Amino acid sequence: MTASPAAAQVLVVDDEPDLRTLYELTLLREGYRVEATGTLSEAWSLLQDRRFDAVITDMRLPDGLGLELLYRMGAQQRGERCIVMTAYGSAENAVEALKAGAFDYLTKPVDLKQFRSVVAAAISEAPGSKRSSAARAQGSRPPGAEVAVQRLVGDSPPMRGVKERIAKVARSMAPVLVRGESGTGKELVAKAIHASSHRAQAPFVAVNCGAIPEALLEAEFFGARKGSYTGALQDRDGYFQAAQGGTLFLDEIGDLPLAMQSKLLRAIQERQVRPLGSTQELAVDVRIVSATHRDLAADVQSGRFRQDLFYRLNVIEIVVPPLRQRREDLPALCEALLARIAQESGVSPPKLSPEVVERLAQHPLPGNVRELENLLHRAVALSDGDVLQVDLAPTQPAPGENTAAGKVPSDLQAYLDQQEREILVKTLQETQFNRTAAAQRLGLTLRQIRYRIERLGIPVPREETND
Repeated sequence: MTASPAAAQVLVVDDEPDLRTLYELTLLREGYRVEATGTLSEAWSLLQDRRFDAVITDMRLPDGLGLELLYRMGAQQRGERCIVMTAYGSAENAVEALKAGAFDYLTKPVDLKQFRSVVAAAISEAPGSKRSSAARAQGSRPPGAEVAVQRLVGDSPPMRGVKERIAKVARSMAPVLVRGESGTGKELVAKAIHASSHRAQAPFVAVNCGAIPEALLEAEFFGARKGSYTGALQDRDGYFQAAQGGTLFLDEIGDLPLAMQSKLLRAIQERQVRPLGSTQELAVDVRIVSATHRDLAADVQSGRFRQDLFYRLNVIEIVVPPLRQRREDLPALCEALLARIAQESGVSPPKLSPEVVERLAQHPLPGNVRELENLLHRAVALSDGDVLQVDLAPTQPAPGENTAAGKVPSDLQAYLDQQEREILVKTLQETQFNRTAAAQRLGLTLRQIRYRIERLGIPVPREETND
């Protein structure tokens, strides 16, 4: 039996006597004090009489929904962490519970190992717990949280909003979708969420969904057994297993093919993955934070992104502002970036004059913080003396501009995407948007051109009418 901190008190609400007894016995063996009931009204009566460290409630009860308990607790600003249990496949209910403030949810039939883990995590985050008190003494954040948040430099109203949002969402298990233009720092936001959560000591695994060949996606995400495909010489874990107990960051989630979106949705909902070549499913405990620069809602409408996956990922949304909307942060950003660049280069940081800051403020910086960092890297390398000299000549060609003259794009992928988009649009227009004809002209298969059209977000008439 595991000793629980100060004999934490747990309330279990489930109308099935056998399950209620199973949960009660499991928690008693962990050293918790347990109260159990089968109705919403009895649960609320117990909550009115005393405080608990955690509440575990079924979604459907004889006299109402477990969500009603969440809403009432939220209205009274009670501190208990609430875990909701929902029937298999009820993803919509789970999402609604997380939005209502649930700490986490469990899908029936409940895996008892996961059950114990989630309850322990909820109790450790509850006000009054030893871990919670220690966290408050250290500024209410786990070790490393301050460092992660400080990397989000800036005190402008938009950035204050982002930091406040991170502090609110970090404590829950709810999936987070981070939206923002390329180069705004979406991965830094994901790292700050992880560092501020109870999972901070577990792995943070970042995955660039657009950089994995389609044929390898399943093995990369879920793992593979020896001999499951050519070159699989030994068992290997996937990203879900690598992030066990921690956070899985899915960057550029909008680039995933539809077939993989379906498999990812199943893994997230069931919290189980099946490695390639295996007949057994493995339980996984990860928090999902995803990011995209795309308009996923528009992709849902056009059929490029699954609606059910979108709603599952977009429980909580954080929008990272572009640099043009927070130019007052430029001086602090430049100082922080220069300090890091100088440290990495082994040189003293050059002085940043107000004139240079003013020039940077007038520059469009479409690549956001990433472009600013690249610009400062170049300036440090080329500067003579102690004062920073910045060359603000454009380095990224305009669409269609010839790069052979020696100009190098600052964002190669964006430049290549733009060139590919223009070629595809021109060819599609010349073939009256007949994909088959366009593919033949470009030396592509029909599947390849469809993939490129979807990836680049090219609007085209419905396929049935012209292919």
